[in-house]
Amino acid sequence: MSELGDWFRSIPLVTRYWFACSVAVPLVAKLGLINPMYLVLWPDYFLHKFQIWRPITSTFYFPVGPSTGFLYMVNLYFLYQYSTRLETGVFDGRPADYLFMLLFNWICIVISAVVMDKQMLMIPLIMSVLYVWSQLNKDTIVSFWFGTRFKAHYLPWVILGFNYIISGSIVDELIGNLVGHLFYFLMFKYPADLGGRSFLSTPQFLYRWFPSRRGGISGFGAPPASARRAADNPPAGGGRHNWGQGFRLGEE
Repeated sequence: MSELGDWFRSIPLVTRYWFACSVAVPLVAKLGLINPMYLVLWPDYFLHKFQIWRPITSTFYFPVGPSTGFLYMVNLYFLYQYSTRLETGVFDGRPADYLFMLLFNWICIVISAVVMDKQMLMIPLIMSVLYVWSQLNKDTIVSFWFGTRFKAHYLPWVILGFNYIISGSIVDELIGNLVGHLFYFLMFKYPADLGGRSFLSTPQFLYRWFPSRRGGISGFGAPPASARRAADNPPAGGGRHNWGQGFRLGEE
């Protein structure tokens, strides 16, 4: 148990609590302590009956059973791996910036779910994080099932196809990829590579709650060179922050 506790404490802060909630909420529902119908996002109950907890619980809930357990475990693995890599890479030492990215993606996913009448948000949020990581590590060679190897740029679409084979649907994965692309475009691509204004900046209250630290270990990738130049020379009043460089992995 001490080794398990040490491992859990070694997970970076934001990923640690996201991972813990993604284990605890499905477990509580599986044990019958809470009716799963109170955990999913029903737009009518959320919008008209003001059950405001539903967008939150639906982010962590997943129905675990004989036909869905494997998909749940695979996506839990993706959450741990790529959220950890992103939080200890580009966002190393900046939990507020990483939490802001999650909140932005989450809000976009909630809006999409309400419009499209989707009840569970776990997979879209995980996929949005994986998409951002893959774009910031495009040339990294990753390994997938059966020894297949390819550049990280293709990883979100490979996983989309993989999940389609398992679950028969790609809507959740597609929403996550599109939301992840929106964040990547607004935060990195548009301001740095296309010379546009910066639309996104982390609110100051998040820095007060989750202050940045110096001397963190960076090791899981870096933003594009143009994005690093923009981060090193922020526009006046733009609210941009130096994201840090890190080192690109040779392979996964």
